[in-house]
Amino acid sequence: MIRVPSPALAGEGQGGGASSSLLPPLTTIRVLSDGRAGHEAQTLGVAQALGVTPDIRCVVSRHVYAALAPFAPADPRDGFAHAPPYPDIAIAAGRRTIPALRRLKRDSGGRTFTIYLNKPANGLSAADLIVAPRHDGLRGANVFSPLTPANRITPERLAAGRAAPDPSIAVLPRPRIALIVGGDSRHGAYGAAHIAELEHNAASLLAAGRSVMATASRRTPTALRERLQRILVAPSGCFWDGEGENPYLSMLANADAIIVTGDSVNMVGEAVATAAPVYVVPPPGRRIKIDAYLTALADAGAIRIWSGALADWRRAPLNATPDIARAVAQAYSAFAGPRR
Repeated sequence: MIRVPSPALAGEGQGGGASSSLLPPLTTIRVLSDGRAGHEAQTLGVAQALGVTPDIRCVVSRHVYAALAPFAPADPRDGFAHAPPYPDIAIAAGRRTIPALRRLKRDSGGRTFTIYLNKPANGLSAADLIVAPRHDGLRGANVFSPLTPANRITPERLAAGRAAPDPSIAVLPRPRIALIVGGDSRHGAYGAAHIAELEHNAASLLAAGRSVMATASRRTPTALRERLQRILVAPSGCFWDGEGENPYLSMLANADAIIVTGDSVNMVGEAVATAAPVYVVPPPGRRIKIDAYLTALADAGAIRIWSGALADWRRAPLNATPDIARAVAQAYSAFAGPRR
């Protein structure tokens, strides 16, 4: 069993970016993708922090295989995902990728070092290394438990976003408030009261002389999307309507404060990777793990729960991705050492 460093020893992700020398030269990485943006942000973020451009292969399992994942075998139609030439490292996220990840491990004769991001439903045997955020409550010798999930936000990308902001953001007067909106999930749906509250928050910020730039997700209810689009207009409002490139990164980079809905662990994690004050709007529904995550971030001084008003406070960026990359490199070194 590969043992990994304790996140407490690795720090809380407040360091700089990972070095491109974390892995031996010519190390190859394959990412198994289920097509979900949140999962790709994590897998590609880890590969990026390791300094390797990965080979991305999509898992598009047929219904019966997808429904039974991760306990079903890999769909034969996904053979490309686990075909040779076998990579040194394979990174996956999303339960539908696990059968292909395990098949890749088997077909490579055990040579490929497998990594699964988030808590796998089939336990610790899902991969050689499991990176499960602390709020998932997973423990094991092959588990690394950072405070936040991996992402692709880096100081360099944020600096580039500030140097060349999206035109729709550059014209907004300061202070600029980013409103990052998620939506319905299996834990709860946004009802009329939640939608009205978010609309009121945006309108109040505008009335107080702030600019508000907002982006929504695929999960955002149509009613909420329409209300925000109606009030966030020039000269002080901006709402990305889904057309053209999403200015999400530009919003994060140029925000004087960020308000994010708490229904997405990834969105909150990306927000706290910036240096802006971050406020989280509690999501609807039953949310034990989300509450644990938000409590840990609040205890770390990374967020405040939105109470309806902005405050003057400062915080340091918090990003666990460099720590995750170092844990991967250390675990891979232990795995590959005897084989070299």
